[in-house]
Amino acid sequence: MQRRIVLTMLSLVGALLVTAVIPLGLLTTARERDSFREDTLLSARALAPLAEDALTERTHSLGLASFFARASLSGEAAWVYNTAGRLVAHASKPGTDTSGLRVPAGLVPAVLRHGGTVVASGQGQLRVATPVETASGRPPAGVVVLARSTDELDERLRVLWAWLTAIAAAGLVAGVLVAIGFARWVGRPLSALDAAAQRLGGEALDTRSATGQGPPEVRRLASTFNAMAGRLEALVHGHRATMADVSHQLRTPLAALRLRLDVLAQDADPATAAELAAAQEEIARLSRLVDGLLAIARAENAVTEPVLVPVDQVIRDRVAAWTPVADEREVTLAASDPGQLQASLGTGHLEQILDNLLANALDAVPAGGRVRVSALAGGRGVQIVVADSGPGMSQAQRDVAFRRFASTSGGTGLGLAIVHRLVTANGGSAALSDTPGGGLTVTLDLPGASPGQERHPAEAVSRKGDDSLPVLNPD
Repeated sequence: MQRRIVLTMLSLVGALLVTAVIPLGLLTTARERDSFREDTLLSARALAPLAEDALTERTHSLGLASFFARASLSGEAAWVYNTAGRLVAHASKPGTDTSGLRVPAGLVPAVLRHGGTVVASGQGQLRVATPVETASGRPPAGVVVLARSTDELDERLRVLWAWLTAIAAAGLVAGVLVAIGFARWVGRPLSALDAAAQRLGGEALDTRSATGQGPPEVRRLASTFNAMAGRLEALVHGHRATMADVSHQLRTPLAALRLRLDVLAQDADPATAAELAAAQEEIARLSRLVDGLLAIARAENAVTEPVLVPVDQVIRDRVAAWTPVADEREVTLAASDPGQLQASLGTGHLEQILDNLLANALDAVPAGGRVRVSALAGGRGVQIVVADSGPGMSQAQRDVAFRRFASTSGGTGLGLAIVHRLVTANGGSAALSDTPGGGLTVTLDLPGASPGQERHPAEAVSRKGDDSLPVLNPD
Protein backbone atom coordinates (compact mmCIF):
# COMPACT_ATOMS: atom_id res chain seq x y z
CA MET A 1 0.00 0.00 0.00
CA GLN A 2 2.85 2.38 0.78
CA ARG A 3 4.21 1.89 -2.73
CA ARG A 4 0.81 2.68 -4.25
CA ILE A 5 0.50 5.85 -2.17
CA VAL A 6 3.98 7.01 -3.24
CA LEU A 7 3.33 6.24 -6.90
CA THR A 8 -0.04 7.99 -6.79
CA MET A 9 1.38 11.13 -5.19
CA LEU A 10 4.34 11.15 -7.57
CA SER A 11 1.95 10.85 -10.51
CA LEU A 12 -0.06 13.81 -9.23
CA VAL A 13 3.04 15.91 -8.55
CA GLY A 14 4.52 14.97 -11.92
CA ALA A 15 1.31 15.82 -13.74
CA LEU A 16 1.13 19.16 -11.90
CA LEU A 17 4.73 20.01 -12.76
CA VAL A 18 4.29 19.04 -16.40
CA THR A 19 1.11 21.07 -16.79
CA ALA A 20 2.74 24.08 -15.06
CA VAL A 21 6.40 24.09 -16.10
CA ILE A 22 6.14 23.17 -19.78
CA PRO A 23 3.43 25.75 -20.66
CA LEU A 24 5.34 28.37 -18.66
CA GLY A 25 8.54 27.59 -20.54
CA LEU A 26 6.83 27.64 -23.92
CA LEU A 27 5.03 30.91 -23.13
CA THR A 28 8.23 32.59 -21.90
CA THR A 29 10.15 31.34 -24.92
CA ALA A 30 7.53 32.69 -27.29
CA ARG A 31 7.51 36.07 -25.52
CA GLU A 32 11.32 36.31 -25.59
CA ARG A 33 11.40 35.53 -29.31
CA ASP A 34 8.61 38.02 -30.04
CA SER A 35 10.40 40.69 -27.99
CA PHE A 36 13.66 40.03 -29.84
CA ARG A 37 11.89 40.24 -33.20
CA GLU A 38 10.04 43.45 -32.34
CA ASP A 39 13.19 45.10 -31.03
CA THR A 40 15.07 44.21 -34.19
CA LEU A 41 12.20 45.46 -36.35
CA LEU A 42 12.03 48.79 -34.50
CA SER A 43 15.79 49.23 -34.83
CA ALA A 44 15.61 48.65 -38.59
CA ARG A 45 12.75 51.11 -38.99
CA ALA A 46 14.65 53.67 -36.93
CA LEU A 47 17.66 53.24 -39.24
CA ALA A 48 15.68 53.89 -42.44
CA PRO A 49 15.07 57.68 -41.88
CA LEU A 50 18.70 58.18 -40.91
CA ALA A 51 19.85 56.56 -44.17
CA GLU A 52 17.57 58.78 -46.32
CA ASP A 53 19.91 61.79 -46.36
CA ALA A 54 22.89 59.67 -47.35
CA LEU A 55 20.93 58.16 -50.23
CA THR A 56 19.07 61.21 -51.57
CA GLU A 57 21.52 64.07 -50.95
CA ARG A 58 24.66 61.94 -50.93
CA THR A 59 25.90 63.78 -47.87
CA HIS A 60 27.41 62.47 -44.64
CA SER A 61 24.73 61.82 -42.04
CA LEU A 62 25.73 62.21 -38.39
CA GLY A 63 22.65 60.30 -37.30
CA LEU A 64 23.53 57.39 -39.55
CA ALA A 65 27.08 57.38 -38.25
CA SER A 66 25.84 57.45 -34.67
CA PHE A 67 23.44 54.55 -35.36
CA PHE A 68 26.20 52.54 -37.01
CA ALA A 69 28.39 53.13 -33.97
CA ARG A 70 25.70 51.84 -31.57
CA ALA A 71 24.98 48.89 -33.85
CA SER A 72 28.64 47.97 -34.00
CA LEU A 73 28.95 48.04 -30.23
CA SER A 74 25.86 45.87 -29.74
CA GLY A 75 27.07 43.23 -32.18
CA GLU A 76 24.60 44.05 -34.94
CA ALA A 77 25.41 44.39 -38.61
CA ALA A 78 23.72 46.97 -40.88
CA TRP A 79 23.76 47.52 -44.63
CA VAL A 80 22.41 50.45 -46.69
CA TYR A 81 21.68 49.88 -50.38
CA ASN A 82 20.63 52.38 -53.06
CA THR A 83 17.95 51.87 -55.67
CA ALA A 84 20.44 50.12 -57.92
CA GLY A 85 21.08 47.53 -55.25
CA ARG A 86 24.61 48.79 -54.66
CA LEU A 87 26.00 48.83 -51.11
CA VAL A 88 26.36 52.38 -49.88
CA ALA A 89 27.27 51.89 -46.20
CA HIS A 90 27.97 48.99 -43.88
CA ALA A 91 28.66 48.67 -40.18
CA SER A 92 29.60 45.75 -37.89
CA LYS A 93 31.39 45.19 -34.61
CA PRO A 94 35.12 45.64 -35.03
CA GLY A 95 37.21 42.47 -34.76
CA THR A 96 34.26 40.10 -35.23
CA ASP A 97 33.71 37.58 -37.95
CA THR A 98 30.83 38.89 -40.06
CA SER A 99 30.90 36.08 -42.58
CA GLY A 100 27.78 34.64 -41.04
CA LEU A 101 26.02 38.02 -40.99
CA ARG A 102 25.41 38.65 -44.63
CA VAL A 103 22.49 39.66 -46.83
CA PRO A 104 20.97 36.81 -48.84
CA ALA A 105 20.95 37.31 -52.57
CA GLY A 106 17.69 38.60 -53.94
CA LEU A 107 16.53 40.15 -50.68
CA VAL A 108 17.25 43.79 -51.64
CA PRO A 109 15.73 43.56 -55.15
CA ALA A 110 12.61 41.95 -53.70
CA VAL A 111 12.13 44.81 -51.22
CA LEU A 112 12.75 47.47 -53.93
CA ARG A 113 10.31 45.78 -56.26
CA HIS A 114 7.46 44.95 -53.91
CA GLY A 115 8.02 47.28 -50.98
CA GLY A 116 7.21 46.48 -47.38
CA THR A 117 9.38 45.08 -44.61
CA VAL A 118 10.79 41.58 -44.87
CA VAL A 119 11.76 39.63 -41.73
CA ALA A 120 13.76 36.44 -42.17
CA SER A 121 15.55 34.15 -39.76
CA GLY A 122 18.06 31.37 -40.19
CA GLN A 123 21.72 30.48 -39.75
CA GLY A 124 21.67 31.83 -36.18
CA GLN A 125 20.53 35.36 -37.05
CA LEU A 126 17.44 37.50 -37.58
CA ARG A 127 17.41 39.80 -40.63
CA VAL A 128 15.07 42.75 -41.22
CA ALA A 129 15.00 44.48 -44.61
CA THR A 130 12.94 47.66 -44.86
CA PRO A 131 12.72 50.29 -47.63
CA VAL A 132 13.97 53.84 -47.12
CA GLU A 133 10.81 55.84 -47.72
CA THR A 134 10.95 59.34 -49.26
CA ALA A 135 8.28 61.93 -49.98
CA SER A 136 4.78 60.69 -50.66
CA GLY A 137 4.36 59.26 -54.12
CA ARG A 138 8.03 58.77 -54.78
CA PRO A 139 9.71 55.34 -54.93
CA PRO A 140 12.00 54.21 -52.08
CA ALA A 141 15.45 55.71 -52.05
CA GLY A 142 17.01 52.40 -51.07
CA VAL A 143 16.93 49.54 -48.64
CA VAL A 144 18.21 49.17 -45.10
CA VAL A 145 19.11 45.68 -43.85
CA LEU A 146 19.70 45.03 -40.16
CA ALA A 147 21.00 41.63 -38.97
CA ARG A 148 21.19 40.54 -35.35
CA SER A 149 22.68 37.29 -34.04
CA THR A 150 20.31 35.05 -32.03
CA ASP A 151 23.13 33.47 -29.96
CA GLU A 152 22.39 35.66 -26.95
CA LEU A 153 18.67 34.91 -27.20
CA ASP A 154 19.33 31.19 -27.49
CA GLU A 155 21.63 31.31 -24.46
CA ARG A 156 18.97 33.09 -22.39
CA LEU A 157 16.40 30.48 -23.42
CA ARG A 158 18.75 27.63 -22.50
CA VAL A 159 19.29 29.18 -19.09
CA LEU A 160 15.52 29.61 -18.74
CA TRP A 161 14.83 25.96 -19.53
CA ALA A 162 17.66 24.85 -17.25
CA TRP A 163 16.11 26.78 -14.35
CA LEU A 164 12.66 25.42 -15.10
CA THR A 165 14.05 21.85 -15.24
CA ALA A 166 15.87 22.38 -11.95
CA ILE A 167 12.71 23.73 -10.34
CA ALA A 168 10.71 20.75 -11.65
CA ALA A 169 13.34 18.29 -10.39
CA ALA A 170 13.39 19.99 -6.98
CA GLY A 171 9.60 19.86 -6.86
CA LEU A 172 9.65 16.18 -7.81
CA VAL A 173 12.23 15.38 -5.12
CA ALA A 174 10.18 17.31 -2.58
CA GLY A 175 7.11 15.41 -3.74
CA VAL A 176 8.98 12.10 -3.29
CA LEU A 177 10.00 13.00 0.26
CA VAL A 178 6.49 14.16 1.17
CA ALA A 179 4.94 11.08 -0.46
CA ILE A 180 7.26 8.71 1.38
CA GLY A 181 6.59 10.45 4.68
CA PHE A 182 2.84 10.40 4.12
CA ALA A 183 2.88 6.76 2.98
CA ARG A 184 4.79 5.73 6.08
CA TRP A 185 2.51 7.77 8.31
CA VAL A 186 -0.55 6.04 6.87
CA GLY A 187 0.90 2.68 5.85
CA ARG A 188 2.84 1.66 8.94
CA PRO A 189 -0.14 1.56 11.33
CA LEU A 190 -2.19 -0.24 8.67
CA SER A 191 0.60 -2.79 8.20
CA ALA A 192 0.77 -3.25 11.95
CA LEU A 193 -3.02 -3.68 12.02
CA ASP A 194 -2.81 -6.25 9.23
CA ALA A 195 -0.10 -8.16 11.09
CA ALA A 196 -2.22 -8.07 14.25
CA ALA A 197 -5.22 -9.41 12.33
CA GLN A 198 -3.10 -12.28 10.97
CA ARG A 199 -1.85 -13.14 14.46
CA LEU A 200 -5.41 -13.01 15.74
CA GLY A 201 -6.46 -15.35 12.92
CA GLY A 202 -3.67 -17.68 13.98
CA GLU A 203 -5.28 -18.11 17.42
CA ALA A 204 -3.18 -15.49 19.21
CA LEU A 205 -6.32 -14.17 20.84
CA ASP A 206 -4.46 -11.75 23.11
CA THR A 207 -3.19 -9.78 20.07
CA ARG A 208 -3.84 -6.04 20.12
CA SER A 209 -2.86 -3.26 17.73
CA ALA A 210 -1.20 0.06 18.60
CA THR A 211 -3.72 2.93 18.58
CA GLY A 212 -1.49 6.01 18.76
CA GLN A 213 -0.15 6.11 15.20
CA GLY A 214 -1.42 7.32 11.85
CA PRO A 215 -4.43 9.44 10.85
CA PRO A 216 -7.46 9.67 13.14
CA GLU A 217 -9.39 7.22 10.94
CA VAL A 218 -6.64 4.61 11.27
CA ARG A 219 -6.45 5.13 15.03
CA ARG A 220 -10.22 4.64 15.30
CA LEU A 221 -9.92 1.51 13.17
CA ALA A 222 -7.21 0.16 15.49
CA SER A 223 -9.38 0.91 18.52
CA THR A 224 -12.33 -0.85 16.92
CA PHE A 225 -10.12 -3.82 16.07
CA ASN A 226 -8.89 -4.05 19.66
CA ALA A 227 -12.46 -3.96 20.95
CA MET A 228 -13.45 -6.69 18.50
CA ALA A 229 -10.39 -8.77 19.45
CA GLY A 230 -11.29 -8.45 23.13
CA ARG A 231 -14.86 -9.58 22.56
CA LEU A 232 -13.66 -12.41 20.31
CA GLU A 233 -11.20 -13.57 22.95
CA ALA A 234 -13.90 -13.58 25.59
CA LEU A 235 -16.32 -15.46 23.32
CA VAL A 236 -13.78 -18.10 22.27
CA HIS A 237 -12.56 -18.68 25.81
CA GLY A 238 -16.15 -18.87 27.02
CA HIS A 239 -17.03 -21.27 24.21
CA ARG A 240 -14.05 -23.49 24.99
CA ALA A 241 -14.94 -23.46 28.66
CA THR A 242 -18.50 -24.43 27.75
CA MET A 243 -17.29 -27.34 25.61
CA ALA A 244 -15.09 -28.57 28.43
CA ASP A 245 -17.96 -28.31 30.89
CA VAL A 246 -20.33 -30.13 28.53
CA SER A 247 -17.77 -32.85 27.93
CA HIS A 248 -17.28 -33.37 31.65
CA GLN A 249 -20.82 -32.81 32.88
CA LEU A 250 -22.56 -34.99 30.25
CA ARG A 251 -20.11 -37.75 29.42
CA THR A 252 -19.46 -38.73 33.03
CA PRO A 253 -23.15 -39.16 34.02
CA LEU A 254 -23.87 -41.02 30.76
CA ALA A 255 -21.03 -43.45 31.43
CA ALA A 256 -22.21 -44.00 35.01
CA LEU A 257 -25.78 -44.55 33.82
CA ARG A 258 -24.61 -47.08 31.24
CA LEU A 259 -22.71 -49.03 33.93
CA ARG A 260 -25.76 -49.11 36.22
CA LEU A 261 -27.94 -50.39 33.40
CA ASP A 262 -25.38 -53.12 32.70
CA VAL A 263 -25.50 -54.15 36.35
CA LEU A 264 -29.30 -54.19 36.38
CA ALA A 265 -29.43 -56.21 33.16
CA GLN A 266 -27.40 -59.04 34.69
CA ASP A 267 -30.13 -60.09 37.17
CA ALA A 268 -33.18 -58.91 35.23
CA ASP A 269 -35.77 -61.14 33.61
CA PRO A 270 -35.84 -61.29 29.78
CA ALA A 271 -38.51 -58.64 29.40
CA THR A 272 -36.75 -56.21 31.69
CA ALA A 273 -33.39 -56.99 30.07
CA ALA A 274 -34.85 -56.09 26.68
CA GLU A 275 -36.08 -52.76 28.02
CA LEU A 276 -32.70 -52.09 29.59
CA ALA A 277 -30.96 -52.92 26.30
CA ALA A 278 -33.20 -50.39 24.53
CA ALA A 279 -32.33 -47.81 27.17
CA GLN A 280 -28.63 -48.51 26.63
CA GLU A 281 -29.06 -47.94 22.90
CA GLU A 282 -30.67 -44.57 23.60
CA ILE A 283 -27.80 -43.70 25.96
CA ALA A 284 -25.31 -44.67 23.25
CA ARG A 285 -27.18 -42.50 20.75
CA LEU A 286 -27.16 -39.62 23.24
CA SER A 287 -23.39 -40.08 23.71
CA ARG A 288 -22.84 -39.94 19.97
CA LEU A 289 -24.96 -36.82 19.77
CA VAL A 290 -22.92 -35.10 22.50
CA ASP A 291 -19.67 -36.13 20.81
CA GLY A 292 -20.95 -34.83 17.49
CA LEU A 293 -21.93 -31.45 18.88
CA LEU A 294 -18.56 -31.09 20.54
CA ALA A 295 -16.82 -32.11 17.32
CA ILE A 296 -18.68 -29.50 15.26
CA ALA A 297 -17.95 -26.83 17.85
CA ARG A 298 -14.26 -27.65 17.72
CA ALA A 299 -14.28 -27.72 13.91
CA GLU A 300 -15.91 -24.30 13.78
CA ASN A 301 -13.53 -22.69 16.26
CA ALA A 302 -10.23 -24.45 15.67
CA VAL A 303 -7.76 -22.49 13.49
CA THR A 304 -4.82 -24.65 12.47
CA GLU A 305 -1.78 -23.94 10.36
CA PRO A 306 -2.24 -25.69 6.99
CA VAL A 307 0.46 -28.12 5.92
CA LEU A 308 1.05 -30.18 2.80
CA VAL A 309 -0.82 -33.46 3.09
CA PRO A 310 -0.01 -36.41 0.75
CA VAL A 311 -3.52 -37.15 -0.48
CA ASP A 312 -2.62 -40.45 -2.17
CA GLN A 313 -1.02 -41.86 0.99
CA VAL A 314 -3.90 -40.76 3.23
CA ILE A 315 -6.46 -42.38 0.91
CA ARG A 316 -4.54 -45.67 0.90
CA ASP A 317 -4.22 -45.63 4.70
CA ARG A 318 -7.89 -44.89 5.32
CA VAL A 319 -9.11 -47.47 2.80
CA ALA A 320 -6.83 -50.06 4.39
CA ALA A 321 -8.14 -49.16 7.87
CA TRP A 322 -11.80 -49.49 6.79
CA THR A 323 -11.41 -52.60 4.62
CA PRO A 324 -12.07 -55.05 7.52
CA VAL A 325 -15.34 -53.24 8.27
CA ALA A 326 -16.30 -53.40 4.59
CA ASP A 327 -15.46 -57.11 4.38
CA GLU A 328 -17.56 -57.80 7.47
CA ARG A 329 -20.53 -56.08 5.83
CA GLU A 330 -19.83 -57.73 2.44
CA VAL A 331 -19.22 -54.34 0.77
CA THR A 332 -16.51 -53.78 -1.83
CA LEU A 333 -14.25 -50.88 -0.77
CA ALA A 334 -11.70 -49.75 -3.37
CA ALA A 335 -9.56 -46.75 -4.20
CA SER A 336 -8.02 -45.65 -7.49
CA ASP A 337 -4.35 -44.72 -7.68
CA PRO A 338 -4.37 -40.92 -8.03
CA GLY A 339 -0.61 -40.54 -8.28
CA GLN A 340 1.28 -38.13 -6.07
CA LEU A 341 -1.13 -35.37 -5.02
CA GLN A 342 -0.78 -32.84 -2.23
CA ALA A 343 -3.42 -30.67 -0.56
CA SER A 344 -3.14 -27.86 1.97
CA LEU A 345 -5.06 -28.83 5.12
CA GLY A 346 -4.81 -28.80 8.87
CA THR A 347 -2.99 -31.69 10.46
CA GLY A 348 -5.23 -34.77 10.67
CA HIS A 349 -8.22 -33.10 8.97
CA LEU A 350 -8.17 -35.19 5.80
CA GLU A 351 -8.07 -38.40 7.82
CA GLN A 352 -11.10 -37.27 9.84
CA ILE A 353 -12.99 -36.20 6.73
CA LEU A 354 -12.44 -39.55 4.99
CA ASP A 355 -13.27 -41.51 8.15
CA ASN A 356 -16.67 -39.83 8.46
CA LEU A 357 -17.43 -40.22 4.75
CA LEU A 358 -16.44 -43.90 4.69
CA ALA A 359 -18.42 -44.59 7.88
CA ASN A 360 -21.51 -43.02 6.32
CA ALA A 361 -21.05 -44.87 3.02
CA LEU A 362 -20.43 -48.30 4.56
CA ASP A 363 -23.47 -48.03 6.80
CA ALA A 364 -25.66 -46.84 3.91
CA VAL A 365 -24.59 -49.41 1.31
CA PRO A 366 -26.29 -52.83 1.56
CA ALA A 367 -24.44 -56.16 1.28
CA GLY A 368 -23.02 -56.64 -2.19
CA GLY A 369 -22.67 -52.92 -2.75
CA ARG A 370 -19.53 -50.94 -3.41
CA VAL A 371 -17.73 -47.79 -2.24
CA ARG A 372 -15.00 -46.18 -4.32
CA VAL A 373 -12.58 -43.39 -3.40
CA SER A 374 -10.74 -41.46 -6.12
CA ALA A 375 -8.72 -38.26 -6.39
CA LEU A 376 -7.35 -36.08 -9.15
CA ALA A 377 -5.71 -32.73 -9.62
CA GLY A 378 -8.28 -30.08 -10.44
CA GLY A 379 -8.15 -26.33 -10.81
CA ARG A 380 -5.89 -24.89 -8.12
CA GLY A 381 -6.08 -27.88 -5.79
CA VAL A 382 -7.16 -31.49 -5.42
CA GLN A 383 -10.56 -33.06 -5.97
CA ILE A 384 -11.54 -36.12 -3.92
CA VAL A 385 -14.61 -38.17 -4.81
CA VAL A 386 -16.28 -40.77 -2.55
CA ALA A 387 -19.03 -42.63 -4.47
CA ASP A 388 -21.25 -45.41 -3.16
CA SER A 389 -24.03 -47.59 -4.58
CA GLY A 390 -26.41 -47.12 -1.65
CA PRO A 391 -29.94 -45.71 -1.67
CA GLY A 392 -28.67 -42.17 -2.27
CA MET A 393 -30.56 -38.97 -1.42
CA SER A 394 -33.30 -36.96 -3.00
CA GLN A 395 -32.65 -33.40 -4.11
CA ALA A 396 -34.43 -32.06 -1.02
CA GLN A 397 -32.32 -34.25 1.25
CA ARG A 398 -29.08 -33.18 -0.47
CA ASP A 399 -30.00 -29.52 -0.02
CA VAL A 400 -30.03 -29.86 3.78
CA ALA A 401 -27.53 -32.73 4.22
CA PHE A 402 -24.73 -30.48 5.50
CA ARG A 403 -26.90 -28.94 8.20
CA ARG A 404 -26.89 -30.13 11.78
CA PHE A 405 -29.34 -32.91 12.70
CA ALA A 406 -30.37 -33.34 9.02
CA SER A 407 -30.53 -37.13 9.39
CA THR A 408 -31.95 -39.30 6.61
CA SER A 409 -31.41 -42.74 8.17
CA GLY A 410 -32.00 -42.39 11.89
CA GLY A 411 -28.49 -41.22 12.77
CA THR A 412 -27.47 -38.09 14.62
CA GLY A 413 -27.39 -35.94 11.50
CA LEU A 414 -23.93 -34.57 12.35
CA GLY A 415 -21.48 -36.66 10.24
CA LEU A 416 -21.78 -34.68 7.02
CA ALA A 417 -21.99 -31.46 9.01
CA ILE A 418 -18.57 -32.22 10.53
CA VAL A 419 -17.17 -32.98 7.05
CA HIS A 420 -18.55 -29.70 5.68
CA ARG A 421 -17.16 -27.65 8.58
CA LEU A 422 -13.69 -29.18 8.22
CA VAL A 423 -13.59 -28.74 4.44
CA THR A 424 -14.79 -25.14 4.47
CA ALA A 425 -12.51 -24.24 7.40
CA ASN A 426 -9.58 -25.22 5.19
CA GLY A 427 -10.77 -23.11 2.25
CA GLY A 428 -12.37 -25.93 0.26
CA SER A 429 -15.90 -26.91 -0.75
CA ALA A 430 -18.10 -30.01 -0.61
CA ALA A 431 -20.93 -31.05 -2.91
CA LEU A 432 -23.38 -33.97 -3.14
CA SER A 433 -24.68 -35.59 -6.31
CA ASP A 434 -26.21 -38.82 -7.58
CA THR A 435 -23.95 -41.73 -8.45
CA PRO A 436 -24.57 -43.09 -11.96
CA GLY A 437 -26.57 -46.27 -11.49
CA GLY A 438 -27.75 -45.27 -8.02
CA GLY A 439 -26.14 -44.06 -4.83
CA LEU A 440 -24.56 -40.91 -3.44
CA THR A 441 -21.36 -39.17 -4.57
CA VAL A 442 -19.53 -36.72 -2.30
CA THR A 443 -17.12 -34.39 -4.15
CA LEU A 444 -14.52 -32.45 -2.16
CA ASP A 445 -12.52 -29.60 -3.69
CA LEU A 446 -9.51 -28.99 -1.46
CA PRO A 447 -6.88 -26.24 -1.78
CA GLY A 448 -3.56 -27.18 -3.29
CA ALA A 449 -0.04 -26.51 -2.10
CA SER A 450 1.10 -22.94 -1.56
CA PRO A 451 4.73 -21.72 -1.51
CA GLY A 452 6.55 -22.07 1.78
CA GLN A 453 4.43 -24.89 3.22
CA GLU A 454 5.99 -27.91 4.83
CA ARG A 455 4.97 -31.45 4.00
CA HIS A 456 3.10 -33.32 6.73
CA PRO A 457 3.60 -37.09 6.78
CA ALA A 458 0.30 -38.93 6.87
CA GLU A 459 -0.45 -40.91 9.97
CA ALA A 460 -2.78 -43.84 9.63
CA VAL A 461 -5.68 -43.74 12.04
CA SER A 462 -6.40 -47.26 13.23
CA ARG A 463 -9.75 -46.41 14.74
CA LYS A 464 -12.82 -44.73 13.38
CA GLY A 465 -12.17 -41.40 15.00
CA ASP A 466 -10.20 -39.53 17.59
CA ASP A 467 -10.94 -37.62 20.74
CA SER A 468 -11.38 -34.25 19.02
CA LEU A 469 -13.53 -35.13 16.00
CA PRO A 470 -15.25 -38.49 16.36
CA VAL A 471 -16.68 -40.60 13.58
CA LEU A 472 -20.45 -40.66 13.81
CA ASN A 473 -23.08 -43.05 12.57
CA PRO A 474 -24.41 -42.31 9.10
CA ASP A 475 -27.06 -39.63 8.64
